[in-house]
Amino acid sequence: MAYSNFTIEEVELQFDLQLQAVSFLPVVPPVAPSAFLDHYIARGLILSKRNASEKARSEFLIAPILMELETSLVDSISLFSGEDFTVDRSLGLNGICDFLISRSPAQLTIKAPVIAVVEAKKGVLRDGWGQCIAELVAAQKFNQQRHQEISCGYGIVTNGLLWQFIKLSDKMVSIEPTEISLQPLDKLLGILTWLAQN
Repeated sequence: MAYSNFTIEEVELQFDLQLQAVSFLPVVPPVAPSAFLDHYIARGLILSKRNASEKARSEFLIAPILMELETSLVDSISLFSGEDFTVDRSLGLNGICDFLISRSPAQLTIKAPVIAVVEAKKGVLRDGWGQCIAELVAAQKFNQQRHQEISCGYGIVTNGLLWQFIKLSDKMVSIEPTEISLQPLDKLLGILTWLAQN
């Protein structure tokens, strides 16, 4: 078992979680994208339509937005892509994470991860929920093992065009029912900034 193998039903049963569909995102101020990001995303939308693969969406849409977040919060967070995040192999909490955001400026090793970002397989957001929640459970355990407990962790499942947010607090999983669109970028960046700072 690895993160990517978990379904929503399996993660709920194995980790004794309670799931609820409830809105938890507050109204946050928008964060204006840089001119570079605006240009890159405009081009990325064209390229990702030509190359409709997960890898194309990841490289042309998702990664640039997360890099913009890391740049705007420099010295506050670290961004990891494609890192092995094995926390407890016996529980299936192992594997490669698409992206992890850590509330630490030290980019050398993963510390206190607070946001897990999962690329939706075949573009279907719901299909990424199990993997995302499993990564959040792993982050919770990782933080506890290092005495860096964080009250809640956040997850994102995205196909590049739509972004859905998940919160894990103790054993309660809240799935935000509203999917946030890639555009307008300032709204999405505002939400991502809020997540990384809370």
